[in-house]
Amino acid sequence: MQLTEKQLKTIMPLCDTGTWIVPLNDAMARFEIDTPDRTAAFLAQLAHESAETTRLTEGLSYSRADRLCAVWPKRFPTTGAAQPYVKNPEKLANFVYANRGGNGDADSGDGYRYRGRGLFQLTFRDNYRLAGDALNMALVDDPDLVATPPVAALTAAHYWQRLGLNALADHQPGDDDVKDFEQISIRINGGRVGLVERKRYWAQAQAALGIA
Repeated sequence: MQLTEKQLKTIMPLCDTGTWIVPLNDAMARFEIDTPDRTAAFLAQLAHESAETTRLTEGLSYSRADRLCAVWPKRFPTTGAAQPYVKNPEKLANFVYANRGGNGDADSGDGYRYRGRGLFQLTFRDNYRLAGDALNMALVDDPDLVATPPVAALTAAHYWQRLGLNALADHQPGDDDVKDFEQISIRINGGRVGLVERKRYWAQAQAALGIA
């Protein structure tokens, strides 16, 4: 199916549809997000993750130490431990993302280099490598490419397919579509953060795409 600008604007009013309609349609076609059910679920998730395509780079500048403690309680057990990272996104990313997902230690700079980018906030060297290999792009060498609309759409659609989310989005007789959508949210986010908003976008997308 081909998503129209009108449908996209109905689902995500903040989206610059002229910028995004072609990248999204190309990426969805390439990774078999090609039915109304799959498209609705995919767009609902990326609408939440990217603030309707307006945020393509992870925000890591925190103004309060207690907020850092709330977001990363294991990393920052006290406000004193968190204080050096307040309003210092590079230092923060290098610390919290060190030695994970193929990243080196804090001094390597990998945490900030491979911080969240794109529509699904692609994070960690290994995920940049996997996406780059699939797309034949040097994303490990040039990670900022993921924050451009064409590559952001492709990496999101590739990640979606790699996680097996097309099958979960498909309606099957006797399955529970709401529970399936919740499972999609968990696979993308690692939890249920923003589930209410994700479901609201899902309802908007279903209506826009004519899903009963």
